[in-house]
Amino acid sequence: MSTTAVHSLWTTAAQPLDKIPAPHIEYAQLAPTLIVVGAAVLGVLVEAFVPRRSRHYTQVFLAVVALAAAFAAVVGLAAGGYGTTKAHIAAMGAIAVDGPALFLQGTILLASLVAIFTFAERRLDPAVHGNRIDSFAPQAGSVPGSDGEKAAVKAGFTTTEVFPLALFAIAGMLVFPAANDLLTLFVALEVFSLPLYLLCALARRKRLMSQEAAVKYFLLGSFSSAFLLFGIAMLYGYAGSVSYARIADVVDGTVKTIDPALAGTMGNDALLLIGGALILMGLLFKVGAVPFHMWTPDVYQGAPTPVTGFMAAATKVAAFGALLRLLYVVLPGLRWDWRPVMWAIAIVTMLGGAIVAITQTDIKRLLAYSSIAHAGFILAGVIAVTPTGVSSVLFYLAAYSFVTIGAFAVVTLVRDAGGEATHLSKWAGLGRRSPLVAAVFAVFLLAFAGIPLTSGFSGKFAVFRAAAEGGAGALVVVGVISSAIAAFFYIRVIVLMFFSEPTPEGPTVAVPSPLTMTTIAVGVAVTLVLGVAPQYFLDLAGQASVFVR
Repeated sequence: MSTTAVHSLWTTAAQPLDKIPAPHIEYAQLAPTLIVVGAAVLGVLVEAFVPRRSRHYTQVFLAVVALAAAFAAVVGLAAGGYGTTKAHIAAMGAIAVDGPALFLQGTILLASLVAIFTFAERRLDPAVHGNRIDSFAPQAGSVPGSDGEKAAVKAGFTTTEVFPLALFAIAGMLVFPAANDLLTLFVALEVFSLPLYLLCALARRKRLMSQEAAVKYFLLGSFSSAFLLFGIAMLYGYAGSVSYARIADVVDGTVKTIDPALAGTMGNDALLLIGGALILMGLLFKVGAVPFHMWTPDVYQGAPTPVTGFMAAATKVAAFGALLRLLYVVLPGLRWDWRPVMWAIAIVTMLGGAIVAITQTDIKRLLAYSSIAHAGFILAGVIAVTPTGVSSVLFYLAAYSFVTIGAFAVVTLVRDAGGEATHLSKWAGLGRRSPLVAAVFAVFLLAFAGIPLTSGFSGKFAVFRAAAEGGAGALVVVGVISSAIAAFFYIRVIVLMFFSEPTPEGPTVAVPSPLTMTTIAVGVAVTLVLGVAPQYFLDLAGQASVFVR
């Protein structure tokens, strides 16, 4: 082939390149996520360049400032009308900036901010070799019990990488409920799941149990991601697009132009139903709904307790946000198909979580099954398919996340020689040994049980009312029965703490630093404020309940 021919090939191949449009990204409207991602990248650089003795304080400062700045950005966007009148699709159709997205992002950022304080806690264990220690392994790469680990403890090493890992997870969670196409949804899922798998494996005490929990979470999480990805492929074959709006139009039958390459499969209902079911499976796994809940008790028990609190609160908020957007924006035309399935899942989740929790003897497993029951209560609001359904779910998620982080923060305080004393028998008589800690934990348990004047009651009332208005009265009856069953084991723990004799060799309650005190105080304050005067926040959730389509 002559040189001129090759040259002409080059020129013909190069011509269309002028026509590739530059992407149009609204950076100001994506500011909350960009701030957190930027801080996470800075955190990685801190690990590389800052001397070891200064890393802990640098990372804590960086994480707290980033989350506070990102929350300020969310408030700024909401004040600028992006939650209501200016709601739109940003980043070339990938991200929705609307009321539910901003409300959920604000909730995730505030919950993560108080959770990060528990990550930074270093006063609960006695100092080792003159060094203060936290809840995380001294050197994550060393084998549990090995000489390398002992040397790392002696040298006072700490795994400060947990802060950038948490920030990456939070960044993924911010995108997850705002994703407006299936590929963005999948990328966000992986961005927040992978750091969580790592964080679960980093407990300082009971390291083998922690690593086992992380492996279980990773394997089951991989299955759920695979289901989700397979569902995305099927929905793409069905609609010829991964965009939520386009899929919704094809479901409604309003699309007239058919891509000739997809003419054979486009509009095939089998692809739609199977694809939709597979994507729902992936999201219900993250929510912890029965029968996709098997990972929850093991992971909650094995992970470091600060990580458990963070994960239990923030992951649920992000996953329910994505689930709401999928059902209300993409598949409203399939309502008659998915509602019966979601009814069944909500019923078995409420009853399953409540009944199995009665048999638990470990406080972290008990809270894990309680979180499964709560997922069922929230699903009752999702099934309502009304604007009040959306606002009730948003309110419940905000209320639940602070109670959960507060409860797990209290669990970190009760200790014996082997670290946290999580067996229920160890909590006997705690109310006599340290009345304040037991009283605070009792407040959180009463909120979980949905007793009036706590945020749990306001949340359950809102969700059940929305479900009843949406024609799911039978679901409300099951929900009330499940709440009664659940109240039994919460009150059993309160009775154990206040009306049992303390054992002589029982655990002690560690005195935390102001960081953990702040976390617990915020949890109690939110629980009582949302319980006594919830109307302002219910109205806020009501204003934020309209999805942009």
